[in-house]
Amino acid sequence: MASTDTSPKTPTTRKADDLAGLEAGLDALDSVQIRRTPVREVLLKKVLPPVVAVALVLVVWQLLVWGKVTAEYKLPAPSAVWDSLTVMWREGTLLSVLWTSVSRALYGFFLALAIGTPLGLLVSRVKFVRAAIGPILAGLQSLPSVAWVAPAVLWLGLNDSMMYAVILLGAVPSIANGLVAGVDQVPPLYLRAGQTLGATGLKGAWHIVMPAALPGYLAGLKQGWAFSWRSLMAAEIIASSPDLGLGLGQLLEYGRNNIDMAGIFLAIILILVVGIAIDLLIFSPLERTVLRRRGLLTKS
Repeated sequence: MASTDTSPKTPTTRKADDLAGLEAGLDALDSVQIRRTPVREVLLKKVLPPVVAVALVLVVWQLLVWGKVTAEYKLPAPSAVWDSLTVMWREGTLLSVLWTSVSRALYGFFLALAIGTPLGLLVSRVKFVRAAIGPILAGLQSLPSVAWVAPAVLWLGLNDSMMYAVILLGAVPSIANGLVAGVDQVPPLYLRAGQTLGATGLKGAWHIVMPAALPGYLAGLKQGWAFSWRSLMAAEIIASSPDLGLGLGQLLEYGRNNIDMAGIFLAIILILVVGIAIDLLIFSPLERTVLRRRGLLTKS
């Protein structure tokens, strides 16, 4: 028969038991259970609500048209907007219009990313640089992007370079400020631990600062994309020219010139759809990945 140990525990033994219990508790906290969300739950909680919201908007829109609250040329029926969409699809211009604007916005955004990221690191890590240009970046972020269209046209002319300049001036401050905000929220203990392990300079920025500042940096990227897209639309609306090709902004402006409200509504809807699609396809998965790796998301 096994015997039980009833002898009193020494302080050393009790300390070892306490440490073992603490370690077990921390392991339990770290072992976050991640489960796959059932398809039915995804459909009910994430797909159905926006579908219902869009359906309600269409119903209210159609009711306003039937009620003749205003002239038809001011508020076209949803069917008229659909007809404009089908005409562009049959003519083969829909995808080219979308690609013209989306390719410009993505290219300009990646340029802004390449400039704004090192600029944000420099501002966040060098006190003199922060004191010198930190307020300027904040001011540029609050400046409407449309204000840059006129000087960009005079500097560069009616071409794609002008479009990219407007995008950069709108997006770079947002990306840089987002990274600065993320770095400011990094606990000093992380930086000291990195320095102790030899992670200084560029190595420290890559292995310590950037991973720790990732949530704020990602928020800056989302805002940078929003500014890129808005800046491009402003540039395409104001600087309309046949040499620039037909983008969504030009499509909106052509609808205004031709008093084509159905075309205007179509352009607005397409601009909105592109913005939502980029967020759902790129930024939302990135956010979920970051949250999951930090143990803040228990479903996937």
